[in-house]
Amino acid sequence: MLLRSLRFTTPVLFALGALNAVTAQMQDDRGALATALCLCVCAGGLFVEDRLQHGLRRDRRVLAYVAAHPKTSLMGAARDLEFSSRTIEASLERLVADGLVAHGGEEATVRTYSLSG
Repeated sequence: MLLRSLRFTTPVLFALGALNAVTAQMQDDRGALATALCLCVCAGGLFVEDRLQHGLRRDRRVLAYVAAHPKTSLMGAARDLEFSSRTIEASLERLVADGLVAHGGEEATVRTYSLSG
């Protein structure tokens, strides 16, 4: 729930900071202007952090799916999680590189994935 609220809160904080900055500049209040600019910078930082964490949240969902569905295929995960196959493939590659997921089925036409054990 916090992550969804950040997506709503960040633009609201930025808009309030910008509005406060305009008002402070019109009233020549340097203290309020500095506070407003700090609020805008903090909102920008929240936005950047949310973008950086986006891939990690997706990888977490893919990892949980693989844990619940051992020997799953890339296409099965993409279908069930409603992501593109390229997105799931990128997440699985990162999880395999981190040693959290192992792939099998090399000799078959379909590669399967399960938790590393």
